[in-house]
Amino acid sequence: MNHKKRLKVVVIGGGSSYTPELVEGLIKRRHELPIKDLYLVDIESGREKLEIVGALAKRMVEKAGADIRIHLTMDRAEAIRDADFVTTQLRVGQLEARGRDERIPLKYNRIGQETTGAGGFAKALRTIPVILDICKEMEQLAPDAYLLNFTNPAGIVTEAALKYSKIRTIGLCNLPIGIKMQIGEFYGVEASRVDIEMIGINHLNWTTRILIDGVDVSESFLDKAAGAKGLTMKNISDLEWDGQFLQSLGALPCSYHRYFYMKDAMLAEQLEDLETQGTRADVVKQVEAELFELYKDPNLAIKPPQLEQRGGAYYSEVAVNLMTSIYNNKKDIQTVNVRNNGIIPFLPDEVSVEVNSIIDADGAHPIQLGKQVGPEIRGLLQLVKAYEELTVEAAVHGDLKAALQALTIHPLVGDAEIAQSILNDILEQNREYLPQFQS
Repeated sequence: MNHKKRLKVVVIGGGSSYTPELVEGLIKRRHELPIKDLYLVDIESGREKLEIVGALAKRMVEKAGADIRIHLTMDRAEAIRDADFVTTQLRVGQLEARGRDERIPLKYNRIGQETTGAGGFAKALRTIPVILDICKEMEQLAPDAYLLNFTNPAGIVTEAALKYSKIRTIGLCNLPIGIKMQIGEFYGVEASRVDIEMIGINHLNWTTRILIDGVDVSESFLDKAAGAKGLTMKNISDLEWDGQFLQSLGALPCSYHRYFYMKDAMLAEQLEDLETQGTRADVVKQVEAELFELYKDPNLAIKPPQLEQRGGAYYSEVAVNLMTSIYNNKKDIQTVNVRNNGIIPFLPDEVSVEVNSIIDADGAHPIQLGKQVGPEIRGLLQLVKAYEELTVEAAVHGDLKAALQALTIHPLVGDAEIAQSILNDILEQNREYLPQFQS
């Protein structure tokens, strides 16, 4: 990448409530990442939100005195042409579809969650064909650009792009940097003094090594983490980890592991919430409605603090860090979703994994793991990765056999008869978004 070039950055799903955080990050780092044009792209049904967010973005840029031109468009091809970075933060079917994703599994007493289990499966089926269409456009219009995918389920979507596209694709999540922040808070130090090694896949990763100022504190941290609050994300209940369990695991599970390791408690809470406040999608709808009312204020020219309630903390930091490191050939270490290529030896080479990687002008290069992985991690990881592989094939080819097997083997479904019922409901309730299954 030409270090002296001013950049064209594209945000697909530009009408998202997260966009002001990304704009704030780009403004803060503009001296390292000189962006000339920022294109915010959405579809017709998202026009109103795009215009509201776009107007706020323009006010933010003007207030900061940043020389960044904001473009709002429904023409994806126009935006992608000659881009340097394309970020994706889209939601096919919007929050209505998310609500269905969360409700369908609960009907069968199964976890309803937007990125894992049956809910994540449904979202992947809708999303992967759209992402691959974007990749095709990039191959024609911006073949040297990087695709930075934030769209959930990020690991599965990234894997589809890695397998079925020539575009340089890196998957991103705010969870790894969030864990570093939480560990820093535990020790009362800046996150910059914390180094971690992670192994796994998106939303199923384990922190196996923790260093503070270069000193390994992994074992002592697991003692601190037992029964502690604060080791989660805003959209996941803060159930405490048991100390004996953490020591037997020898690693810190990520927030989403609660759906696997505390399945009954999480399901009970979801069913109770369903009766009182609805699903997480219903909560997010209310949060978003309040955010967009704030965004409309012509006097607002900064990211409002209320955005933190949306659950995307550090989103901009992750995205801007990655772009900055690629542009400046920094060769620093970040945790991202990349092609495995033997880094996790018991997973296929071509799948997506979420691991520490060196970031330079040629992208992300995964680092060999420093710790051998035992069966307590390997077993669950292999099983969920097999589900992800099947889900990609189901989404790309409209393969009903792969779809049924994906749901059946997932630990949060785990029953062939229930899997078939859930699949039938997903296909019926998402018919307009799943043409690959209609032929």
